[in-house]
Amino acid sequence: MASCKTCFVLSAAQILSRIDELSDILETCVNNGASVSFMLPFTGDKSRPFWMSVAQSVERGERIVLGMQNAQGVIVGTVQLIIEQPENQPHRADVAKLLVHPSARRGGVARELMNELENCARQQGKTLLVLDTATGSGAELFYHNCGWQKVGVVPGYAKMPDGTLTGTTLFYKTL
Repeated sequence: MASCKTCFVLSAAQILSRIDELSDILETCVNNGASVSFMLPFTGDKSRPFWMSVAQSVERGERIVLGMQNAQGVIVGTVQLIIEQPENQPHRADVAKLLVHPSARRGGVARELMNELENCARQQGKTLLVLDTATGSGAELFYHNCGWQKVGVVPGYAKMPDGTLTGTTLFYKTL
């Protein structure tokens, strides 16, 4: 693993070799209500193919996946930087799927991942990052506290894992 402080970049091969750990984080987060594109019931039948497609995207150079592990060497957090953008937006990247296992929350994992993601974005020549998150979620407050600028809210944008509609809040950050 290429180490970046306590975060590390996952290659496509590493994603596949650690797919059980990554799937556990995704499944636990979704089953605890995280609005990250998936619906209940959520199991390995959905998480493993998701991570396989992420590994393929990494292999094609479309995204960077960062991870953070605990003292036992188990991945407890991850975030993705989608660097492949349209021809007229080479300066921009999307942030996706910031996931921290509940057992590792409130310990700075998310903030460390986001700080390292910004460093990686700068290394890629990106000067503008964008993301969206469920309106009213703890993530919305987190991004605000990390210096992200709120653009606005789109009501009824997506469904929460339990099927209820939620708005999405759009954010950007200039690097």
